Parts: sequence; C-alpha cells; structure tokens
Amino acid sequence: MSEIVEGTDRPSTSSITSLESIKTSGNAGFDASRIAEVKAWLISQFDAASKDLPDFEYTPRSIAHLHKIVALSQAKTQAATIVANDFRQKATEYRSQAARIREILEHVGLVQDSLPSNVVSSAQVLANAANLLNIRDTELSSFLVAMADLSLRKTAVEEKRAKVQKESKELLDYTRKAIARLTYLKRTLAQLEDDVPPCEAQMEHWKTNLAIMDSKERQYLQQYSNYKAMLNRVGYSPEISHGVLVEMAEHRKDLEKKTKPILDTLRSYQDLPPDKALAALAIEDKKRQYAAAEKYLEVVLQSALDSNN
Repeated sequence: MSEIVEGTDRPSTSSITSLESIKTSGNAGFDASRIAEVKAWLISQFDAASKDLPDFEYTPRSIAHLHKIVALSQAKTQAATIVANDFRQKATEYRSQAARIREILEHVGLVQDSLPSNVVSSAQVLANAANLLNIRDTELSSFLVAMADLSLRKTAVEEKRAKVQKESKELLDYTRKAIARLTYLKRTLAQLEDDVPPCEAQMEHWKTNLAIMDSKERQYLQQYSNYKAMLNRVGYSPEISHGVLVEMAEHRKDLEKKTKPILDTLRSYQDLPPDKALAALAIEDKKRQYAAAEKYLEVVLQSALDSNN
C-alpha cells in the first residue's frame, strides 16, 4: 500500500462524508459492506503511514478495483503472518533445544571453552559440512545419505551436461554447414551479378536479331504469298514437277525444230504472186501440219504427266 500513499497531499475530511453519502445514496452499483471494508482498510493503511486519507471520487469502478487490492493485500498479509509465526515458533524451539544441549554439555564437561582448539575447529567443520549438505544431524548415516543424494545429483548433472554438449556440438556443426552454404551462396550471387552485364548485352543482341528475323519472316511470307498467287495465275499445279517441266521444254524445242521449216516455207510464200486458189490450198496444208504438230505436242505432254503420276 506504500505506492498508494506516497506523494499524497493532506486532503480535507470530505472523503469520509463521501463514503457515508455513498452508503445512503441507494445506488445499486455499490455494496455497503464492500465500501465499509475498503474504507477500514484505507484508513488502517494511511494511519500506518502517518498520513490522512486523501479525497477522491468513489465510483463503482474505483470501489471494485480497491476491493480487489484489499482482498489481495489481506491474503498476502495472512500468508506472511502464518510464515512469520511459524518462524517464531521454530526459533523458540531452536533456542530451547540449544539451551538444553548447552546444559547437557556443561554437565558432562564438554563446554566449548573447555575443549581443545582442534576439537572446536573439527566440530565447526563438521557443522559446516552438515549445513552444506542440508542435513539436520551429524550422524554417519545422514552424511552417507546426503553424499549418495549428492552423487545422484552429480550423475544427473553430468548426463545433462553431456546431452547439452552433444546438442551444442550438433548446433555447432549445423552452424558451420550453414556458414559454408551461406558463403557458397554469396559467391554464387557475386558470380551471377558479374554475369548479368554480358547476359544483358547478349539478350539485347538476341532481341535485335529477333526483330530482324521477325521482319524477314513477314517479308518472306509476303513473297511466298505473291509467288503462290503468280503460280495460280499461270496455272501451276503440284503435279507439275521440275522433271516434267524439263521434259516439256525439250519437247518444245523438238517441236520448234519441226515447225521451223514449215514457218520458213510459209514465209517464202509471201514473195509469190497472189493466187487465191493456190494460197488457200497452201494455207490449208500448213494448217493441217500445224494442227498435227499441236496434237502431237499435247499427246507428248499428257504422256509425260501420266508417267510422272
């Protein structure tokens, strides 16, 4: 309660009046017994600190909070009182036992003043060892039991220490591996950062080439479309291969050789005097020869197409 009463000024006596008014106000949020308990506790605490009760507003929230503090303080005070009474009783018992033991020692002549110094020092060492081992007497069995318990504790501590050392070794190995991996990753990252500029330059070069290739592709597609339209106009079909065209060209040359004399003869007729009857006969004869040559050419072409298929 010291943290509540520290630094408080001397207030007026209206706080008690405020509590009395709270009791008689009829407010459902307040409990008269709880308020009286809080009031009594506050007065006792401030009286113990030689201070007057300060003036503050009493609300349901403040009363509830103070009542919790009162209950906690009373519980701790009761517990402390019980422990203090137990310690007082034990101290009284220890003093009585010490007086009885001193009286017994005086009767048998074993007073500390009459004992040799080495005996006193040995007894003091024995008492210190008993206190260190936390035993209540200096019997040999008590020392053996305490030493056995100490040995068991030592064994447990050694096992725990070995386990901790093993875990520490494993953690150290994991740490070393993690450091090695981190070093490798850093080295790889640095290498990749060094490789970034050449790769970017190569990517720019590839990007430029890709744009050029894309332009060329559009150009070639346009040329292909143009060539396809041209072939459609000239009557090209997939059945006409290069070999067929070569064979047709050879037959064309043969036909030109065969029709050249006829054309020369026709040209020679241009120098003759016009005779309608003879000219008509000659013309009809040449037409028959020319028609026969065309028919022969068609037959040859058809036979070449059939053989290719």
